Amino acid sequence: METDYIVPIGPDGIFEIKTGTWRTVDPRIDQSSCVRCGACLMYCPVGAVTREGEVFRIDLEYCKGCGICANECPKGAITMEGRESA
Repeated sequence: METDYIVPIGPDGIFEIKTGTWRTVDPRIDQSSCVRCGACLMYCPVGAVTREGEVFRIDLEYCKGCGICANECPKGAITMEGRESA
């Protein structure tokens, strides 16, 4: 499918753009420090944070590595770590 659009909406509809390759750092959640407040989920600008029962997870296929989740976490349970080489 060829398109001139670089945004997720084009003449053929809405496209799923996996932005995870943009990251230079990975967020890591320390589940033992997490108080399940949901601030990370609420502030993530791309919706990469999900809740699975009582556990929060970050979908690295969509996370851009901006660090907003880590900055907004009131308990410091999220850290931004250098990416591991593949």
